[in-house]
Amino acid sequence: MKDFGLKKLYYSISEVSKLTSLEQYILRYWETEFEQLKPGKNRAGNRIYTNKDIKLILQIKRLLREEKYTIEGAKKILSDINIDTLLTTTNEENNQNTVIQKTIAPRSLKKDLEEIKNILLYLQNSF
Repeated sequence: MKDFGLKKLYYSISEVSKLTSLEQYILRYWETEFEQLKPGKNRAGNRIYTNKDIKLILQIKRLLREEKYTIEGAKKILSDINIDTLLTTTNEENNQNTVIQKTIAPRSLKKDLEEIKNILLYLQNSF
């Protein structure tokens, strides 16, 4: 699966907030609204997000902010589509194409993923 620069297995809520350009309170709120978004917790009780969670957050963000769906509308779209299929990558030969891109607004997701990649490269070069 192509990860578009996402190298870690788990991310903190502050990292996800920076990667997705969303406030932490929004991420916590979306957990209560979208049953598919269920980050785990570490021993200290802090949320830990996977790459799959981040991709789902980006889809929710796109549906709400770009496509102007209501929360109920976005829930319906996400419940009508198999999330695991939605978040998996297709053939490696088509490394820029994902099932998400083919299903829902290819340009906006690609733009979001490129933005995450650039942020991660910046962070990597900062340390």
